[in-house]
Amino acid sequence: MKKVKIVGVPEHFNLPWKQYINSSALQEKGIKLHWEDIPEGTGKMCQMLRNGETDMAVILTEGIIKDINAGNPSKIVQIYVESPLIWGIHVAAHSKYHSISDLENKKAAISRLGSGSQLMTYVNAKNQNWNTQNIDFEIVNTIDGAVESLTQGKSDYFMWERFMTQPLVDKGIFRRVGDCPTPWPCFVIAVRSSFLAENRNEIQQVLQGINAITRHFKEIENIDKILAKTYHQKLEDIQQWLSLTQWSQKPFTENEIENIQNKLFDLQIIAKKSNFATLVETV
Repeated sequence: MKKVKIVGVPEHFNLPWKQYINSSALQEKGIKLHWEDIPEGTGKMCQMLRNGETDMAVILTEGIIKDINAGNPSKIVQIYVESPLIWGIHVAAHSKYHSISDLENKKAAISRLGSGSQLMTYVNAKNQNWNTQNIDFEIVNTIDGAVESLTQGKSDYFMWERFMTQPLVDKGIFRRVGDCPTPWPCFVIAVRSSFLAENRNEIQQVLQGINAITRHFKEIENIDKILAKTYHQKLEDIQQWLSLTQWSQKPFTENEIENIQNKLFDLQIIAKKSNFATLVETV
């Protein structure tokens, strides 16, 4: 039985993986897939790939491209979610800030350096024509850390996936002042290069299996109710999220990677652009 370790955020995007692991399909292929939730997000998962603490990661596109450019010995093997990620821009419920424009030159809470929350803070700043050199960050590690930081006034705003933070808005802990969607497909599947070289067939089998699930995921009976219960969401919010979310079963094309890198370079998120083969390997 071949053991494969995979990590991802504990969010509704990844319920297909939980269903896949609980099915008998993997055992029939001689693969034992171990999933670990990483609430710290993409920056932590990049570190785990670098350190050999995981074999695969379901990870934000911008974060893994930036980290591979910076020397992470991994490859993107497939797009996982084709649709953009909608980042909510949040302040504490009692905050004096009431619009995105109020947040210029204010301190942003981020999970860690190199995280999606940090990179999307730059994207939002560019969208608003702010000077990105003036952005100050407070590292909070997790959503719970962000709640503490904003509530205590250690930071001023926090960007995170808007539907996963909706319960905090509903409870009157956060207030959302706007949204910022990613200008690219939001999640990809990345694999450590050394693991991929030695286990190409197993990776193919894993991808075939998860793709079979995501291809028909929205058609699962009562999937909206299952998601709402699992992730403590209101049914109407989950139904809206499902309508906006499109999983993918395809690898990147060279043109797609070129366009994403051009955007990341223009945003000064990456200092250089890599060739396609450095970033992507189709299995």
